[in-house]
Amino acid sequence: MESKLGDPDLTSHRHSLTAERVLAAPQGVLYRAWTERFDLWFAAPGSVLMTPQVDAPFYFETQFEGRRHPHYGRFVRLEPESLVELTWVTGAGGTEGAETVVTVELAPRAAGTHLRLTHAGFASAAACRQHRDAWPLVLAQLDERTAG
Repeated sequence: MESKLGDPDLTSHRHSLTAERVLAAPQGVLYRAWTERFDLWFAAPGSVLMTPQVDAPFYFETQFEGRRHPHYGRFVRLEPESLVELTWVTGAGGTEGAETVVTVELAPRAAGTHLRLTHAGFASAAACRQHRDAWPLVLAQLDERTAG
């Protein structure tokens, strides 16, 4: 299903990245991790407000080096077990307030699921680089916490 609110405008924010990884968990487990269970692998426990519906807003926090980092967005496209697309907004040290878009594509593999993540719409090359360095670590954590 696609958004009735339309796609975010990324025309002035052209920096983007792609990260890929084969994860041990099946597609359904990973789809739920991205649409309902951010607290299983990424968000601070108890901080997730999320309903897996297109155009539904969400909120969660991460904790890093003793600081809280709010994350906001809405689901733009959802295709059960194969695609999650959402807007992603964080503050200083993150997306710097820019509304970015994270697209997660899930495809079956013999050893689990191939995940391709595209994160687009960064306002600065520095923010894009920071996320390019961070996403592989985050995906490794997702793999570790969903493998069982």
